Amino acid sequence: IILGTAFLLTALEDWLDGLVPFSGLLAVIAMACALQMRSAEVVSRRLSEKFGKLWLAAEVILFVLVGAAVDIRYTLAAGAGALVMIFLALAVRSCGVLVCLLGTALTAKERLFCVISYLPKATVQAAIGSVPLAMGLSCGNLVLSVAVLGILITAPLGALGMDATKHRLLRAE
Repeated sequence: IILGTAFLLTALEDWLDGLVPFSGLLAVIAMACALQMRSAEVVSRRLSEKFGKLWLAAEVILFVLVGAAVDIRYTLAAGAGALVMIFLALAVRSCGVLVCLLGTALTAKERLFCVISYLPKATVQAAIGSVPLAMGLSCGNLVLSVAVLGILITAPLGALGMDATKHRLLRAE
């Protein structure tokens, strides 16, 4: 029922296009939050586990579809400008993480680990990077290629960074 309602809400966004501003994905998130607040903890936990298993399959499908849609020639053509943009975005995001951590009880080492843990980004890029291509925009291949390049850079960078620093920056309590 929950999954069906989620699909219905996302379809409703298309049906109401031009009539009423409506975001199906925000409605799905709001529904999930309301269910979590209204449900017993054991029910929420079981639902989360079930949808977590469903997400494993959906994530594989998402990345396979994105990989199949990428034209590597556009990635190579994006060149140094794309790399500069990706690293600039990482720097801005890192500053944003540090600003969000102001006033917390975290140590400087823990804050640095938070910055490192926010480096890898893949799911959103994979899901949204192909939208311009699907819309038939002329920039679609370039946007998707830069999104995939961002995934290929940030995912290993963050994973290696967290593995290399977790014992030096974090301590068990």
